Amino acid sequence: MKIAVLGYGTVGSGVVEVLDVNQKLIATRAKEEIEVKYVLDLRNFPGDKIQEKIVHDYEIILNDPEIGIVVEVMGGVEPANTFVRKALEAGKSVVTSNKALVAKHGSALLKTAREKNVNFLFEASVGGGIPILRALGSSLTGDEIEEIAGILNGTTNYMMTRMFYEGANYEEVLREAQKNGFAEADPTADVEGQDACRKIAILASSQENTWILKKFIPKVLQKSQQKICSMQRLWE
Repeated sequence: MKIAVLGYGTVGSGVVEVLDVNQKLIATRAKEEIEVKYVLDLRNFPGDKIQEKIVHDYEIILNDPEIGIVVEVMGGVEPANTFVRKALEAGKSVVTSNKALVAKHGSALLKTAREKNVNFLFEASVGGGIPILRALGSSLTGDEIEEIAGILNGTTNYMMTRMFYEGANYEEVLREAQKNGFAEADPTADVEGQDACRKIAILASSQENTWILKKFIPKVLQKSQQKICSMQRLWE
């Protein structure tokens, strides 16, 4: 099986590395070899062995009949949505970790996948290291889930733990989180609750047999930065 990876950032390069390092193990379990044929990225990577597989034109991937699976790890809604939809329409299965994409367009993409008899898999979009979505969808099929509770965002969990137990200042702990790699350079999606909100939408949708859009989730969940600041004032 030949695959294409869309995006060669932190996640994309990690996917390629795992497929390379664990090649024999994955082939044994999948009962066929998995080969990365293309990696789509706007950049070049001179000196990196991946360079020979780098392409800048998505049509090359889309029109190659050897590509059976597309791994989307670009992030953001567009052009990820367009690329994923076209891949599904072309009869290629898609695996994604893109929670923004799944939360907004998951229902339509699942519909397209069913119509084309291919897979649209997004386990990595919520708690991929646990994992949780497959367990909810298969192992707990006979159970009625009344509540899902847990830590959904690592950045704010780190920040609030430091603020609560150590009295750390919000701005200070945010800079520290960015320095240590716990927060993005632009932390908006994390500290304003967007990341957690998307994950809630995906988790809830997995249990409700209908797609719950982010806009229907109470706005208070999207205002965590103001909440954190308010809590800090109380602690002080």
